[in-house]
Amino acid sequence: MALLVLLGLLDSCKTQLVPRTTFAIGSPGRAVTHFSSPGIENTTTLLLSNDNATLYVGARDSVLSLDVSEPGVMKMRSKVDWSPTAQEVNLCTTKGKNKMDCHNFVRVLQSLNSTHLYACGTFAFSPKCSYMNVETFSDSSVRAQDGQGRCPFDPFQRNTAVTADGELYVGTVENFLGNKQAISRFLSRRGRTDLKLDGSPGWLTDPTFIGSSFIPSEGKVYFFFTETSKEYNFVNDYTVSRVAQVCVNDEGGKLVLQKHWTTFAKAELRCQAGKDLPLNIIQDIFTLPPPEGAPADDTLLYGVFSSQWPMVSGQSAVCGFRLGHIKEVFAGSYYKLNQQDSSRWETPQSSAKIANPGECGMHDAADDKLNFVRSNFLTQRSVTPVDKGLVLVSPDQLYSRIAALRTQAANGRTFTVLFLLTESGFLHKVVLLDKGPHIIEEIQVFQQPQSVKNILLSISKGVVFVGSSEGVVQIPVSSCLSYSNCAECVLARDPFCGWDPDRASCAELSDILHGVVQDVEQGNAAEVCEASQSSTSPCSSTFPVEERSVQLDKVVRLACPRASRQAEVSWQGPDGSLPTDLYLQLGDGSLSFLATRRTQGTYCCLATENGYTQTLTVISVRASATSLLSSVQGPTLSLTIVFIYLTLI
Repeated sequence: MALLVLLGLLDSCKTQLVPRTTFAIGSPGRAVTHFSSPGIENTTTLLLSNDNATLYVGARDSVLSLDVSEPGVMKMRSKVDWSPTAQEVNLCTTKGKNKMDCHNFVRVLQSLNSTHLYACGTFAFSPKCSYMNVETFSDSSVRAQDGQGRCPFDPFQRNTAVTADGELYVGTVENFLGNKQAISRFLSRRGRTDLKLDGSPGWLTDPTFIGSSFIPSEGKVYFFFTETSKEYNFVNDYTVSRVAQVCVNDEGGKLVLQKHWTTFAKAELRCQAGKDLPLNIIQDIFTLPPPEGAPADDTLLYGVFSSQWPMVSGQSAVCGFRLGHIKEVFAGSYYKLNQQDSSRWETPQSSAKIANPGECGMHDAADDKLNFVRSNFLTQRSVTPVDKGLVLVSPDQLYSRIAALRTQAANGRTFTVLFLLTESGFLHKVVLLDKGPHIIEEIQVFQQPQSVKNILLSISKGVVFVGSSEGVVQIPVSSCLSYSNCAECVLARDPFCGWDPDRASCAELSDILHGVVQDVEQGNAAEVCEASQSSTSPCSSTFPVEERSVQLDKVVRLACPRASRQAEVSWQGPDGSLPTDLYLQLGDGSLSFLATRRTQGTYCCLATENGYTQTLTVISVRASATSLLSSVQGPTLSLTIVFIYLTLI
C-alpha cells in the first residue's frame, strides 16, 4: 500500500517538475565555460582556494591549478604530473585489475593551510598521498607516502574527506579487496594519535561513503553513508542511509578503545513523507549554513536520495534535515549491540544509562563507560526531514549531486536555490517556493552519463563548477539576459533576476538601481508587467510578421519557438479557430495543414503560462503567384483526406 502511495505521489509531481527552459551544450542563451586539455582526463575532484582565484583539480595522473579569477575564464596555471611507474602498473594488472583502472585517480584534495594542499590518489590500487606546496606547484613538490586508509584503492569506490584544524577526517575503503571500510583521523596534531573505528563487528556494515561535514560550533565531523541495516528483520539486505558523528577533540581511550574513537555514534537518516515507502539510498549531501544571526541548530543538510526497490528506480527525492534535530537524536536512547550475535541489535531492558554515547570528552571516561559506548552507538530514533516531508520528488530524473544557497529577492524575502546534477548530464536549478519546488532551468554540462563526477558551488563568485571525465565546466548561478522581455523575466521566477524598467532588460538585482519588477513566489506577469502585456487580439498587434510563400495543395508546417516547457502552446488562425479537420498541432508545438485558398492568412502562435498569454511568432501564409495560376481547388473532403495522409506518412 505504501508503495502505491509513493507511486501516486511521484505521478502527481510529473507536471510540476518540468524544467521551464532547457539549454543544450553550446546554447547561446546560457554562458557556460568549459576547460579541457589533451591528455587530461577524469577531472572530478575539485577544491577552490580561499581567495577564490584558483581552482585545484584532481585528475587522472595529475593535479591541476586553474586560474578562475576572472568571470567566464578557466585557464591552466600549472600542472603536477603524478603517475605510477610502468612497474607499478604491471603489478596492478597482475593482481587482476583492468589496465585502464591502474592509473592514479586523485580522489582526495584538501587545503591544510595557506601554503599546502594534501592530495591522495588510488595509484594503481596502492593509494599514495602527498603534501603539495601551492607556491611552488610543480612535479618536484610531490613527496609520496602511504595512503592506505586515506583514499580508496578502486577509482570507482566512493569516499569522503574533510579537514578540521589541519587534521584529515576520512571515510573510505582501506584494503585492496574492498571489504574493509573505516572512518579515521590522520595528520593528528598537538601530539595526538591518529584514530579509527574499533574493528569489532557492527560499527560499519558494508558502507558506501557519500559525504562529510565539519561543524565548528559543535566541534564535530558528521559522516554520511549507506550501509546494510541490521536493526530491521522484515527484509534481507535492506539498505539504510546513515549520519555518524565524531568529536574533533577525541583522543581515544587509555585502555578501552585505545587509538579508536570514543565518540562515534550513528543514526538512520530517513528521507520519507508520512508513512510512504522511504527513499533509502543517499546519493549526495550538502551543508547549508544558517541565515545570518540564526543559531547553528538551523543549519540545514540537503540530501539527494533514491530507492533500492526496482519498481521505483530512476526516481529521486531531496530531503532537508535540521542540525538541531540531528543533535536531539544523538542525545536520545540507543540500541545495544548483541556481543554474541553482531547482526542483532536489542532495545535495552533497563533505562539505566551510564554514559552518553557521542558526547565529546569521552576519551577521559572510565573503562565501564567506554565499554558502554562500545556497545551502544546506534540511536533508536531516526533523523527525519524538516516538516516531515520531502523537499522535492522527481518521477523521471535520477539526481546524483546537490548544492544549495540562500539568496534574497527584491522584496527582502529569502529563497533557497538548489543545484541538482542529473545522471543524464544536466544541471537543474530549482527554487523552493511555498507551493512547491520550481525548476527554473536545466543546463546540459556533459554529454555522456558517468559514475564519477563532482559539483562545487562558490557563492562569492556566483558560479557552479562541475567536474567530470569530459572536463571542468563553470556555470554562472544566473543568466538574466537570456530572458528577452518583462514577462519572461518574471515567469522564470529566478530570485537572482528582475526586470529593469529603465533599461528595459532583465538584469541581476544588484545591477538595478530602482523600480525592479519581480514576483518569485507567484510569477504573476500579467499583474506586474502591465506595459508588456499582450493585447486581447495578439495577431493584430505590432509583433513582427514573418512572410511565408507556399505551394497550394502542399503540406505546410509552421514552427513555434517554444520559450517555456511549462507553457501551453496554441495557434490562432485567419478566422480565429482552427478546425480539427483542416489543422493538426503536433507535440513540438508546430502547426501542420494543407495549403489551400481557404487556409491562406495570418497565423499566430501563443504561449499561456501561469495565466499570462504572450505571442511567440506571427506568420503570414500566402500562396505563390505560380501556384495560384496552376491550382484547381478540390472539395473540402478530398483536401482533408490528402492532409491526413501527408501528415501521417
